[in-house]
Amino acid sequence: MADGEMSARAKRRVAEAGIVVVAGLSAFAVAHASLLVPDKARPISAPAAAVAKVAPATAPAEDEVLIAFEEPVPGRAIVSPFGLRQLPWEGNGRLHEGVDISADSGVPVIAVADGIVTEAGTNGGYGRYVAVKHAAGLTTYYAHLGAIGAGVKPGLAVKAGQPLGKVGSTGASTGPHLHFEIRDPKDKPLDPAMFLGKAFAEAGDLPLDKAKRYSGRVRMAYVSFIPESKRALMDARNGPPVLVFKRATTDAQDEAAATRNLEGSLAREAQRQEKMEGLRGLSIGPDGRPRAQLSM
Repeated sequence: MADGEMSARAKRRVAEAGIVVVAGLSAFAVAHASLLVPDKARPISAPAAAVAKVAPATAPAEDEVLIAFEEPVPGRAIVSPFGLRQLPWEGNGRLHEGVDISADSGVPVIAVADGIVTEAGTNGGYGRYVAVKHAAGLTTYYAHLGAIGAGVKPGLAVKAGQPLGKVGSTGASTGPHLHFEIRDPKDKPLDPAMFLGKAFAEAGDLPLDKAKRYSGRVRMAYVSFIPESKRALMDARNGPPVLVFKRATTDAQDEAAATRNLEGSLAREAQRQEKMEGLRGLSIGPDGRPRAQLSM
């Protein structure tokens, strides 16, 4: 009886173990089958981290620019460049510290870059002018203005392209034009041609050293107008002016008059010679003087 009970228990345990094994294999098969489901049939449930990675990125920001230069009188040509120059009233050449831009009176003059107005008024040879301080310590000057814009005064923040005034011919100017300068943080003049129309991302990109250089050749400047303040300098150097009067006679008349003068001179010379010959024919008296001869 005991052997029969033990045999039944053993069989029951084997059956239970088989059931557990079969259940485990079934679960494993189901899990394995789920892994083999095609992607199209599998529901998408990506974790939050994965969603963040595939989220559309924002558009990249444009490259930042330290300073970008426009033209102070757009579309107008430089007629007198940066470098050594000699004007008619100067005895020697000197540095032209900016450029002259040809334009008619009244043409707008604009700020070449963002900045702060530091000066606005009148100053000797500059006439009416405006100065603007920019990034990297650069300063621009706009001179010989016919007028300064309303509200343009020290402390005003300006944007590139904002009007500062109008072209004129004030100060020691030789006619309507804009005298434009760029100076470095140490107030040294720079060649504006190396900056206008260009943009610089960093201070190290600015051609400060190269822009200070200029040729040793002196360029003679030809001007259409001489300021009254410079005429005295020219007179002192060149001497008083030579006055030329209009002729009252023609070349033929002058030649005829010269011929008459020559004939008169020849006639007078002949008379003098005849008189001398007559004196030689007279007899000399005891006193050494010629004696007159009287004809009866």
